[in-house]
Amino acid sequence: MHSPLVKLALIAGVACLPCPVLAQQIGSEWSPMDDSETSSDATADGTEAAETSGRSKRRAEPRVEVVPYIEAQQVLVADLKSGGEVLTYSTLAAGVDASVATRQAQGQISLRYERLFGYDNGVDDQDTVTGLARGSLALTRELSLEAGGIAARTRVDGRGAAPTNLVGNPDNVTQVYSVYGGPTLATQAGDLSINAAYRAGYTKVESEEFVALPSGQQRFDQFDDSISQVATASVGMQPGILPVGWAISASWEREDAGQLDNRFDGKYVRADVTLPVSPTLAVVGGVGYEDIEISERDALRDAGGVPIVGSDGRLVKNVNAPRLIAYRQDGLIWDVGVLWRPSPRTSVEARYGRRYGSDIFLGSLSYKPGRNRAVNVSIYDTISGFGGLLNDNLAALPTQFLSARNPLSGDLTGCAFGQTGGLCFNDALENASSAAFRQRGITASFSGKAGGWDSGFAVGYNRRKFIASSLGAQAQIDGVTDENYYAVAFLGTALDRRTRFESNIYASYFDSGFASAEDVLQTGANAALYRQIIQGLSASAAVGLDSFRQENFDSELTASALLGLRYSF
Repeated sequence: MHSPLVKLALIAGVACLPCPVLAQQIGSEWSPMDDSETSSDATADGTEAAETSGRSKRRAEPRVEVVPYIEAQQVLVADLKSGGEVLTYSTLAAGVDASVATRQAQGQISLRYERLFGYDNGVDDQDTVTGLARGSLALTRELSLEAGGIAARTRVDGRGAAPTNLVGNPDNVTQVYSVYGGPTLATQAGDLSINAAYRAGYTKVESEEFVALPSGQQRFDQFDDSISQVATASVGMQPGILPVGWAISASWEREDAGQLDNRFDGKYVRADVTLPVSPTLAVVGGVGYEDIEISERDALRDAGGVPIVGSDGRLVKNVNAPRLIAYRQDGLIWDVGVLWRPSPRTSVEARYGRRYGSDIFLGSLSYKPGRNRAVNVSIYDTISGFGGLLNDNLAALPTQFLSARNPLSGDLTGCAFGQTGGLCFNDALENASSAAFRQRGITASFSGKAGGWDSGFAVGYNRRKFIASSLGAQAQIDGVTDENYYAVAFLGTALDRRTRFESNIYASYFDSGFASAEDVLQTGANAALYRQIIQGLSASAAVGLDSFRQENFDSELTASALLGLRYSF
């Protein structure tokens, strides 16, 4: 078994992988630098400065863009490993790409519905909805409404098939939907900063009755749906009037899942201080109290005591069974660290402390070498459920972003890139278990635009430890730990006024914690060319090569090609 550093180096060598950039639990807002100072050294020369000034003027103008479209495509998929079977099918799709940027509203949406026609040649007819949205509406200077949503396809079980290009009939894949919304308040009372927010979200995963797993592996329960809620409030003051900055904050998070009545309920309250020790360096720390409880109900069992599985492939809950405690933690939490801001474009923070009954390490790096380039690194440690994690990722998504799609399947690549960096949903979409989990990891991303090229890169590592009652139907998953190393790269440019080129490279390595479950390696790449024929009408051509390998179970190597026409209204 290779060490984590060796595995991460192997994956990074295949491709730069984008991973979800999760906000850390507590962040200091103190800035020792004047963020309004001009960043003359951020521009390479006078030309770039002039272009930046022009872009700023254009951004100041209200902008609303709505582009609905219809699309027809012919797809070919060739199995290069098991007999060389070649399948073809057609798709019809309708979608909309929209963006708004005004003084009151900021938002973006990319939504697509696709119907696949298999013509009885080995590919099933199917419907797919994919999309990503994030928006903010200012009701007053202090109060705004925030919302977001995602429709995507997710792996059901991390131990099963791992197709990277979801063309044809991908196994171990199902549809997931998640939305959230709520108000956010940010105001001042003299020198006091007052912040509060509430959001509610809903997540649904469609049923998948059969999933092929390696020999000897038992399927664990699949997530169904959940309602998530998060409420936060804080009051504080920046350093200046007092020699230290301070903040008092509180948070409540709850997720109620339909499957086995899984429930996550967490509360915390804490006080933080920021002590400047130089114009660019500060010591930060906080102390507080947390109370977290995760519980579930047992499944119905047959005469032999075996849990009953319903027609949808999920365990049937026993509504009359008492709640079973899977996790309970309450007590003191604390962390200390440093915050370094040598310039308005660079911020580094690192913390060590105790939470969840163990040591925690948190960190972040944010670097903006120019207006259209950003580097982000995040070290995170959280406890969550499947729906809550998706909602957290959506809330961290910027309101203006670039989301790439797989040109062969129409699926979102799972990552979005904006001026402040990249964010991916890889950790959440790796499997759709109904059990809660603690996840720790590190992600790094770069997004930028230079010389006419749009680019996004990310690489990350995620470790997930599942939490379930040792007395319930999911006892076999309690304490199981899996690891995921993943990477993504996007590159695109306009070749001329009518032609655009885009490409994606991706890779992941999944190490299951179940005994006898083999590791899974996924790799893939695709490229597409888009050409405008006449006003509104464009043609596309794309090719891709994808593979996944799992010892003693299943492996695939497929080549794909596509020709299509799109009409944009």
